[in-house]
Amino acid sequence: MKGELKMKSKMKWVGLFGLVLSAFSIFIHFLLARFTQMGAADFESSITIFSWRPIFEKPIPPTNSPSHRRLWGPVKRLESLYPDSNPQGNYADPVSQTNGFIFVRIRGGFHEIRNSICDVVVVARLLNATLAMPEILSTTSSKGISSQFKSFAYLYNEEQFVLSLAKDVTIVRTLPKDLKGARRKKEIPVFRVPYSASPFYYFHHVLPVLKSHSVVELVVSEGGCLKATLPPDFEEYQRLRCRVSFHALKFRQEVQELSAKILQRLRAPGRPFIAFDPGMTRESLAYHGCAELFQDVHTELIQHKRSWMLKRGIVKGKLSINSAEERLKGSCPLMPEEIGTLLRAYGYSRDTIIYVSGGEVFGGQRTLIPLHSMFENVIDRTSLSTPWEMVRLYGQEVKLVETPGPPPFTEEVTKRAAWKNAGPRPRPLPPPPARPKSYNIEGWWGWVAESDNEPDSTVMELRTNAHKLLWEAIDYVICVEADVFIPGFDLDGKGHPNFASLVMGHRLYQSATSKTFRPDRKEAAKLLDEIRQHMHHANHTWLESVRRHLTKTLLDGIIEASSKSKLQSFLSHPVPECSCLRRDSFEVSKNSSSPSTSQLWKALSITRRCPAWMDSGPISLSKDKESEEVVDEDDSVSELFFGQSAENHEGEAEVNNKEENQFEDQEDEGGDR
Repeated sequence: MKGELKMKSKMKWVGLFGLVLSAFSIFIHFLLARFTQMGAADFESSITIFSWRPIFEKPIPPTNSPSHRRLWGPVKRLESLYPDSNPQGNYADPVSQTNGFIFVRIRGGFHEIRNSICDVVVVARLLNATLAMPEILSTTSSKGISSQFKSFAYLYNEEQFVLSLAKDVTIVRTLPKDLKGARRKKEIPVFRVPYSASPFYYFHHVLPVLKSHSVVELVVSEGGCLKATLPPDFEEYQRLRCRVSFHALKFRQEVQELSAKILQRLRAPGRPFIAFDPGMTRESLAYHGCAELFQDVHTELIQHKRSWMLKRGIVKGKLSINSAEERLKGSCPLMPEEIGTLLRAYGYSRDTIIYVSGGEVFGGQRTLIPLHSMFENVIDRTSLSTPWEMVRLYGQEVKLVETPGPPPFTEEVTKRAAWKNAGPRPRPLPPPPARPKSYNIEGWWGWVAESDNEPDSTVMELRTNAHKLLWEAIDYVICVEADVFIPGFDLDGKGHPNFASLVMGHRLYQSATSKTFRPDRKEAAKLLDEIRQHMHHANHTWLESVRRHLTKTLLDGIIEASSKSKLQSFLSHPVPECSCLRRDSFEVSKNSSSPSTSQLWKALSITRRCPAWMDSGPISLSKDKESEEVVDEDDSVSELFFGQSAENHEGEAEVNNKEENQFEDQEDEGGDR
């Protein structure tokens, strides 16, 4: 008996010792995770917490190799183009005595908000007005979002915004108390500003009211309240737009930190990456009549949206449009599998890292399956971040509880009471209770057959819309910093330049030499149709055509943007107002045997020389370095497009090299004309 008691006592001590040891071990792990240089998140990110496991079949070629320069190298002919948005000449600081206050409410998505903020700052400068911090309705209308980051501060850094524009516009956090009270009572004049309004509109309609009332409210809902192209006398205002977009509009600290972490994780394998923005939203597909690119329910959803747009005059034309014809005209986006085919034909290997941006791709992940089959490392924001990192980004939010449905109608209550007070059984069963309607965004939308109108957004959908702004902010940073960027579509659901256009404009301003493909969708559709039935047996002539086309878009796409997208969005093409040329570039252009460089500057109307302090290092445009199209020595696309055996591949290597060398010479002579 005593032996059993001693045994139980020993077991208790052993158990207690094990618990203490476990607690001590957990404590040590927390200390290591907290105080190591890597940090807990980075340490875990390299081991277990991310779904992305990079797969690399071949080592990356040396940075000085022809293949690496062609795929990832800078665009040499743009190396003289520098960003310069500083004021020129006599540019006065804002005066202390202004004409009044401007309060702005902005509707729309990420790219519309960014365009609108830049425009309202310019409007405030035009009217000599004090700008109250713009209100982003996508956040103020959302329920349950963190009160710590509401309105403008939900997306951008308010302090940075105010300090960066201190010499341009007077900005205050809120309206004075008396004006704020008048606004709540709806006693201040409100202007629903038309899209792309001219300075004349503000001088002759808004300014007199501003002077008489000392305050006006502007409601901007179309993604821009000032004309994109202004007269030459207003060039300083265009440069102000650049200072707002590229310098003053910095995301809040939490967004910047998470974006930097994701970018670091993307570059951790030591390889460059491509950023791809599909640009496929339901609104843009409906506006441009691309419903037949999809099947079954997705086609119905697009058609339903187009019908809604037609009734409200957003789009003109017929409800049913031949999407195949629109695609050949270049009016529809390039599908992910088509972008993948072009990239593989250009020479990017199967293990290339491709980051897919966009908060929502219409059609879901099923649309990206063909792209995943072409490239091993297709990832997005969710693959490189953790749930707790996103929770920290959102801030402390109120837990949403499904609200009960409306009370039953009086008539229904009366029927039920009559049924209970009815005579003896048997009697008919009472009517079943009405089911509350709930719609799943990702699944079948039952309301398509119920009504011509779309259902009101639920509280959760309003919160998700606010979250999408943060998702797109992260994607924006990644796309701007990417080694290569390629868009699937550059227009939104109103026919205006979209998210991808803003990215391309920012890359052109910040680092013009970064590779930014701007595929001509009309030409790309023809090239893709040529091999649609025999994709695995494409010939070298077709590959050369694709490579010539993509290489051509590196420069010709910029020239085309100056005559198309810039007319609707200045930020999509901030050249020549916000750019300058290095002084020694003029001499190099004169001495160069090819006139293509000087012709490029002439086509872009760039004549302003950079300040002397920007000139650093010589510009070399020798023939071997100037070429933007050098065919790979190891043609990695053969595994996708050619059904060759290993023996035939070795036997034809010499012939392929001759063809590639001939192709390179042709590119050097006239590839950029």
